[in-house]
Amino acid sequence: MSEPRHLSLPFKERLNQDVITALKAREKVKLKALRLIAAAVKQFEIDNRAELDEEAAVGVLTKMAKQRRESIAQFEPAGRSDLVEIERFELDLIAGYLPEQLSDDEVDARIEAAIGTTGATSMRDMGKVMGHVQAELKGRADMAEVSAKVKCRLIG
Repeated sequence: MSEPRHLSLPFKERLNQDVITALKAREKVKLKALRLIAAAVKQFEIDNRAELDEEAAVGVLTKMAKQRRESIAQFEPAGRSDLVEIERFELDLIAGYLPEQLSDDEVDARIEAAIGTTGATSMRDMGKVMGHVQAELKGRADMAEVSAKVKCRLIG
């Protein structure tokens, strides 16, 4: 369900164009999801009294994607396939605005590089490793999974 990425445009412009396109095409479900993203952007700007930049947009979208994944994890065991479908649609739409996700192999390679760079040898060094990889992987990988991989690697 990935939308074409018009990466040459700033995030807010892309979002506004997509809202207009969905409005003209009368895509109610898509329009609702896009408006949720726009509302999160507006809330961020109000809370921080600052214009949303590309890095902050990745943070807002990553948070929204995490919320959708958590909702899906709760709705599936409850047998709420209708809600799962909505959350997956929104998650796919949000993912279309995030930077390209890294593969597991790429994430593993970056974790290994960070461990080598920091000289980490035990769980006491996890903070150093996470600090090193977080700046590089934020928005490009699920940080909960990255944290679990770092932990497993440092434990043994």
